[in-house]
Amino acid sequence: MGRKPDPAKPHSGVGSASPKAARRAPPSPLFLGTALFVLGFVSLFTGHIVTDADWSRIRSRWRSNQVRNNGPIDIWKSRYSNLYYGCSGRSPELRAAVPENSSTGYLLIGTSGGLNQQRIGIIDAVVVARILNATLVVPELDHHSFWKDDSDFSDIFDADWFISYLSKDVTVVKRIPYEVMTSMDKLPWTMRAPRKSMPEFYIDEVLPILMRRRALQLTKFDYRLTGELDEELQKLRCRVNFHALRFTRSIQSLGRKLVRRLRTMSSRYVAIHLRFEPDMLAFSGCYYGGGEKERKELAEIRKRWDTLPQDLSAEDERTRGKCPLTPHEIGLLLRALGFGNETYLYVASGEIYGGEETLRPLRELFPNFYTKEMLVGDDLKPFLPFSSRLAAVDFIVCDESDVFVTNNNGNMAKVLAGRRRYMGHKRTIRPNTKKLNVLFQARNQMGWDIFSRKVKKIQRGLMGEPDDARHGRDDFHEMPSSCICQRVPANRSVTVQTDKLAAQVR
Repeated sequence: MGRKPDPAKPHSGVGSASPKAARRAPPSPLFLGTALFVLGFVSLFTGHIVTDADWSRIRSRWRSNQVRNNGPIDIWKSRYSNLYYGCSGRSPELRAAVPENSSTGYLLIGTSGGLNQQRIGIIDAVVVARILNATLVVPELDHHSFWKDDSDFSDIFDADWFISYLSKDVTVVKRIPYEVMTSMDKLPWTMRAPRKSMPEFYIDEVLPILMRRRALQLTKFDYRLTGELDEELQKLRCRVNFHALRFTRSIQSLGRKLVRRLRTMSSRYVAIHLRFEPDMLAFSGCYYGGGEKERKELAEIRKRWDTLPQDLSAEDERTRGKCPLTPHEIGLLLRALGFGNETYLYVASGEIYGGEETLRPLRELFPNFYTKEMLVGDDLKPFLPFSSRLAAVDFIVCDESDVFVTNNNGNMAKVLAGRRRYMGHKRTIRPNTKKLNVLFQARNQMGWDIFSRKVKKIQRGLMGEPDDARHGRDDFHEMPSSCICQRVPANRSVTVQTDKLAAQVR
């Protein structure tokens, strides 16, 4: 795609802010305080209840404005990362978990999809159990999806740690006690909750059945709970995601081995989650220049999903920014941002459509190109039959990287982006696919310096800075704002005053 950048040309990774941006002043304390007051005042007359999530977003936006930066960006690390930290601790006033013998019944969960889609289901299962005062049975993993992985929960996650860590929030057991099963008149009721259901749905529709039957199973449990919860439940989500879900020792051991091998070759590395498998491309409905052969192959794969339209316009999807970037485009993006050809890459991926020929342009841009297969060889053999365990190993190496970038907006990309924010705002790059698509198409019509400058401008606000969050448009797993606190506010007195005013209005 277009001419290749000159590997010898120095790239500093430094973008320059426009004069207009440089002159833009942050909102004044008076303006923000007034906005908080007006929002609360209006709610008294409109009937809109300002939730904890509303206040959290307002305070977070205010705090991010304290460190908003329009100057050059360090491509390896945010200069403001040390100002923020993960804070998902339980409130002292929060009630303890309901004991097993006093709970409303046993909640069984059947997850769905790949590893990270199932992870999201597990997180929400804990929250639903808390809402229902139920005893949660360790969730069942999906053995029947496209990935065909027979791994159970304890093959991937440390089940004992999961149960112990959550003991103050939710009672979790490995299975329904035998005496309870034998005393039940009927098998557990099975049902599927609608997508993004509110807590009221579980209280009104699920709880009565659970209490009547003593056990209930929720199937295909992925994204079955709304992203808009009160702050304490959002923090519970974070405790599950970032603390309770710990990989098994064997997975952790292999993941750390990969990281050590990368670190012996280079003090820092970039990890790319590269989704460019045939099924991914078929699902997207996009076209990547492979002619009639590609169109036929991907169209045939697309037939697996009955609910997907078969006549999507590939060009429309690309214009809307719905097409995953190609390996070559990811390479051009990184080089334009300032990563030189000496940069070490770890590429987490499955089967790449087009194989080595598709990967060749990325390898040429970054010769220090590594995958888990290249780094550990025979140590990987016990994991090869299990796609979820392989994904868990990739997860660890990507999480430990200095910079993480993805060519898609899938579940692993979202979960890792949120985790890296929570763990100290490690540099995480989310490509602006909609705008980059236009730029890639015009690549041959401009010199490298102009292309690089435009890429830096397009990516500003999507580089993992504390003020990147676009509230109201992002998944909570990607932007866990309720669980991130500011260590040293730039103007502590103003921030405290603003929080007090918010409390008074509420």
